[in-house]
Amino acid sequence: MITVNNVAELLDGKILAGECNLSEEVHSACGADMMSDVLAFVKDKAVLFTGLMNPQVIRTAEMMDIICIVFVRGKLPGEDVIELANERGVTLIATKLRMFEACGKLYAEFNSAK
Repeated sequence: MITVNNVAELLDGKILAGECNLSEEVHSACGADMMSDVLAFVKDKAVLFTGLMNPQVIRTAEMMDIICIVFVRGKLPGEDVIELANERGVTLIATKLRMFEACGKLYAEFNSAK
């Protein structure tokens, strides 16, 4: 079982919002900067890796039952995005890793957990 907290630790990430989800189990993940790709993904209890920094990311996550968003490449969202995530119960994590490396680390962790 991999939790949101495990994701943060694995990626050496900083939790920015949504501490209430840290013990939630993660079932899948995707990496995308285009929200149309995320909408096509359709998985529950997922982690989204993205470099997109606007409130639409939070709204998309809410529609798709994404419990955690990881902002890659050292990007930090504005206060409006953090506030919206806290209101909607979405965990935000920031990592300095690039999307490819962050996705790869989580993929390897999923495979070793099986």
